[in-house]
Amino acid sequence: MFLNNYHQLKSKEIYVLTLLILFSAFIRIPIILLYGDTSLEHEWELLVNNLITHGKLVYEIFDNGYMLPNLWMPPLYAYYLYCFSFFGLEYQNYILLILLSQMLLASISVAVFYKINKLFFSQKISFYNSALFSIFPIYIYASSQISSISLQVFLMILFLYFFFQIVDKKNFSSIIIFSLLSGLIMLLRGEFGIIFVISILYLFLFFKVSIKKILLIFLITLVTVSPYLFRNFIIFNKITLVETAGYNLWKGNHPLAMKNSVVEGLDFSTERDVKLNEQIDALPKDKFYRINRNAVFLDQAIKNIMNETMGYLIFYVKKAISFFFITINPQDPRYWNPLHYLPVLLLGITSLIGLILSDKKSYKFNYLILIFFLIIGIFSMVSILPRYKLIIFPFQIIFTGVLIEYVKEKFFAN
Repeated sequence: MFLNNYHQLKSKEIYVLTLLILFSAFIRIPIILLYGDTSLEHEWELLVNNLITHGKLVYEIFDNGYMLPNLWMPPLYAYYLYCFSFFGLEYQNYILLILLSQMLLASISVAVFYKINKLFFSQKISFYNSALFSIFPIYIYASSQISSISLQVFLMILFLYFFFQIVDKKNFSSIIIFSLLSGLIMLLRGEFGIIFVISILYLFLFFKVSIKKILLIFLITLVTVSPYLFRNFIIFNKITLVETAGYNLWKGNHPLAMKNSVVEGLDFSTERDVKLNEQIDALPKDKFYRINRNAVFLDQAIKNIMNETMGYLIFYVKKAISFFFITINPQDPRYWNPLHYLPVLLLGITSLIGLILSDKKSYKFNYLILIFFLIIGIFSMVSILPRYKLIIFPFQIIFTGVLIEYVKEKFFAN
C-alpha cells in the first residue's frame, strides 16, 4: 500500500515537472522568434570573435597590436557562447541556437524551482509559484536576449537546490555538485564569492555541517575557479577574476546619478571630469591597462562618496528600496511599459507581505531571507541594471508563496 502511494506521488510529481518544463518552453519560443536578439552584444562579440580568431580570451586589441587579455567581463558566458561556434552554423542560426539553449535553461530552472518550493509549501502552492516564475514577463523576455542573466538564474537556482540537499542529506554527491556550481557562478559573477562564503558559514553554524565537509566544499570550489585565477596571476601578477569594481562603484554613485535619482546609474563616458578623462587617456596601453583603469575609477568613486557621505547613504537606501520593488528611471522608456513595471511592482508588494508573515524560526527560510537581502545589499552599492532584478525574482516568488498559503488557509480552508 505504501509503495503504491509512493509511486503514485512520484508519477504525479514527474507529470507536474514535465508540464512545467514544456509550458515554460512553449511560451518562450514565439518570443524568441519575434523579439530575439539577432547578434551578439558588443562585449560578447569581441570576446567570442577573438576566441575564434586568436584562440585567446581577449577583450581589446590596442593600436600597437597588443592583445589585452580579458579582465573586463567574467569568462564563463563568453566560453558558453564560444561553444556554439563549433556547430559551424550560419550566423543567424548560431544566435538562434544560443537563444534556444537559454530557453532550455529557463525551462529546467522552473522545474528545479518547483523542487525548492516543495521544501516550504504544498504541491499545489509549489506549482502556482513555479508557474508564476515561468510566465513572469521579464524572465520570458530574458531568454530572448544574448545576456548572461539566463545562465546566472539557472545556476543560482541549482545552487539553492543543492544547498538544501546538503542540509537534508549531507551526501557526497550533493557536496560535489554544490561546490562545482559555486565555482561556476563565481566565473559568471565575481560578487557571488561573498554569497558563497556566507552560505558555507551558514551551513556550519546553523545546520552543523562538519568542518571537514566545509573545507571540502571550499577546496572543490577553489579548484573550479583556480585555472582562471592562475591564468590571471601569470599574466597580471594578481589574483583576480575581473577588474570592474572601481568602474561600477564610480558609475553607480556618480554625483549626477545621485542628483537625478537615477538608481540604474548612467553611462558618463561623455560627462567625466576632464581630469579623470585625462588620467585614463594617459594610462600605458599595456597588460596592466584594465587594472590601472579600474584603480583610477575606484579612487574617484571613493572621493565622490567621501565628499558627500550622507548623500551616498541616502542614495544607497533609495537604490535598495527600488531594487526590492521597481527600478524607476524616467529617462528609459522601457520602465514605462506596463508589462515591466506592473508585475514587478506587484511582486515587490506581495513578497514584502509574505516576508512579514513568514515563520522566522525556520533556518532554511531564514537562509533565503539572508541571501535575498545580501544580494540587494551588494548590487545597491553599484548601478542597478534591469536584468539584475531577475536574480532576486525566485526569492520574491517564494516569499509571495507565504502570502498565497496564508490567504488559502485564512479564507479557503474548507
